[in-house]
Amino acid sequence: MDLEVSPTLTIPASELSWRFSRSSGPGGQHVNTSDSRVELTWNVVDSTTLSDDQRQRLLARLGRRLVSGVITVAASEERSQLRNREIARRKLAKVVSTGLAPDGPRRRPTKPTRGSDRRRLAAKEQRSATKRQRRKPSAE
Repeated sequence: MDLEVSPTLTIPASELSWRFSRSSGPGGQHVNTSDSRVELTWNVVDSTTLSDDQRQRLLARLGRRLVSGVITVAASEERSQLRNREIARRKLAKVVSTGLAPDGPRRRPTKPTRGSDRRRLAAKEQRSATKRQRRKPSAE
């Protein structure tokens, strides 16, 4: 089943690969026999669905999450493999859509106001006075 990331981007099921393993955590005797942990991987570099701009944007934004151009998400929150598959699909879609999202507005640099500067200096003076009070009396 294809993974719809956004109305303009759908990752075909042929580009997704699944791995299953035993999950840690609760589950009783059943947990020792079922492979409920899910890993979903997608190769960003070799993907045919991405434009060159989208690929470059994902590689730049997700650089730390990628291992040789492949992104991997894991899900082991639920006891059911089927539910973990859905969670993994949602996680991958969210990561990719976040990576492709446009940058927010640039921050406009501002100066601290005169009032905030005064308050900061008054707090420093108060702290200094408190620490002065704690000193041992001088032997003069």
